Amino acid sequence: MTTALTILTAINCVLLMAIVLIQNPKGGGIDSSFGGGAANQMFGASKSTDFVEKLTWTLAAILFVLCIITAILVTGSNSGDLIAPVQ
Repeated sequence: MTTALTILTAINCVLLMAIVLIQNPKGGGIDSSFGGGAANQMFGASKSTDFVEKLTWTLAAILFVLCIITAILVTGSNSGDLIAPVQ
């Protein structure tokens, strides 16, 4: 289970990096020359920016949730090793 969550987290991180690089940072970026052409034809100029921004926030939220779930599962399975019982 932990391996599957780690793989999902890695895939999410790669997608998040790609989306951040595609964004248009105040005056021109990769969006206008690389991915913006296809996105503008499908969604229009303003819709592509909204879509990329919403996708960025969604991937960031998914990354946050995956990290929390993975941390809970990892510490839950090793909790006896981390905390010594009080005698």
